[in-house]
Amino acid sequence: MHEVALMEDILAIVDRHKNGQGFDYVNEIELIVGDISNVMPEALFMAFDMLKASGEYPFLLEDAMLVMEQEAAEARCTVCKRNYKPDNRFAFCPDCEMPSGEIIKGEVFQIISYEGGRYDESEAQ
Repeated sequence: MHEVALMEDILAIVDRHKNGQGFDYVNEIELIVGDISNVMPEALFMAFDMLKASGEYPFLLEDAMLVMEQEAAEARCTVCKRNYKPDNRFAFCPDCEMPSGEIIKGEVFQIISYEGGRYDESEAQ
């Protein structure tokens, strides 16, 4: 399950950049995942929960959430110029039946945003 490694990479990126945003903790991470990005959203959610519970990422609040936006796959036939929804990376155009589709959407896998904050110093005393 490569989603664990992917989630570790995401958490490392957020950890590296959170201080520049003035965050001590993170309570939400939002991703966009394309339908044909070779990432399984359910496995990514499981990896997030597992890593959050592990204690290896103390900047993640106990109730931190992972939010995912799905991006539908879309291809454009280079022959007849029709846009269509491919089943996978290699798909035949439903109009001209040529295997000449160019993927234009659905391969993305990236962090959209993350939210967090600073601990109240008066609470720490």
